[in-house]
Amino acid sequence: MKIYLAGPLFSNAERGFLDTIAARLRAEGFEVFVPHEQFAEQKFMRSDGDSTADEVYAVDLAGVMGANAVLAWLDGTQVDDGTSVEIGIFSRLAAQDPARYKGIIGLSTDMRVARRKGLVPADGINLFVVGAIRASGEVVWSVDEAVAALIRLRDRP
Repeated sequence: MKIYLAGPLFSNAERGFLDTIAARLRAEGFEVFVPHEQFAEQKFMRSDGDSTADEVYAVDLAGVMGANAVLAWLDGTQVDDGTSVEIGIFSRLAAQDPARYKGIIGLSTDMRVARRKGLVPADGINLFVVGAIRASGEVVWSVDEAVAALIRLRDRP
């Protein structure tokens, strides 16, 4: 099963965490599309238009459409805007072809969110984003839970 790994990728720490998750998923036998692996880092730092928004959109959209599931990292004071778009696109794909597009797993490891768990609707994560995730998947609270949820999606008939 091919996983699209969505999440913020704008700092070394963010890319490092996504790389760690990707390595774990690959060790579990998943094929993983990681957006920041698709472009040389220097392209994102240039101001001469070497890497255009159109190019990034085309490559990432192909990654989303080529995946069977999305693992979306939700940490932060709000869900990353690009991650939200990826969730929205995949949510519609999963609704239209659930045999091909198995679902979305939202991963929150942020203690600011975990403190609200069960206290407020959607645990304080944007309601529309959580609704899109839950339409075909679930929100989990650790990488171990995310792997287990993806295995369930993979093994679902």
